[in-house]
Amino acid sequence: MRAVLRTVDRVLLGLVGLILLALGGSVLAIGLGAPAPSWWLHDGPDDVLLSTADRTRWRDAGWWWPVVIAALAVLLLLALWWLVAVVRRRRLSEVLVDTGDGEGAVLRGRALETVLAQEADRVDGVERAKVRLTGRRAAPETRVRLLLAPHVDPGTALEDLTTRALTHARASANLETLPAEVHLRGVKHRAERVS
Repeated sequence: MRAVLRTVDRVLLGLVGLILLALGGSVLAIGLGAPAPSWWLHDGPDDVLLSTADRTRWRDAGWWWPVVIAALAVLLLLALWWLVAVVRRRRLSEVLVDTGDGEGAVLRGRALETVLAQEADRVDGVERAKVRLTGRRAAPETRVRLLLAPHVDPGTALEDLTTRALTHARASANLETLPAEVHLRGVKHRAERVS
């Protein structure tokens, strides 16, 4: 489903971009004096897109303004839905665990996130850890944010996270792989004086 949304998003963005580029470029070219094709909406730089007669044709019709407002409201709702779908990063709600007997079990995503974060917090020098599961039920992925103490070597902290917390989570959920994207950040602190 996510791949379909990603494809639809890219196709819609591409189409909207091409249409806006074509319209804007042609209006700019005609405004700068390029000859307009015979089928184009206006003829030259002094021509308007909608004449007074075109703008006022439906003003007295009782259905005109409700239809315009409804169409604009639908467009606004579609644009907001699209924006929310693009911006929101989906959190994995459950992980499918292969029990080996052909059945399977379901593990709550929040539970695995909590356990991973608690175990990552126990790594030496990690002040705070945040974990988020993404991906698919059968192939979860993790995003880990670690806040490191000033004295910690980031490579050591990353190695400890990989060999302990992520390995334990992968083994306990019986997953073949558990890809992780790890963001490391140091705690803000004052510079130490050296004398």
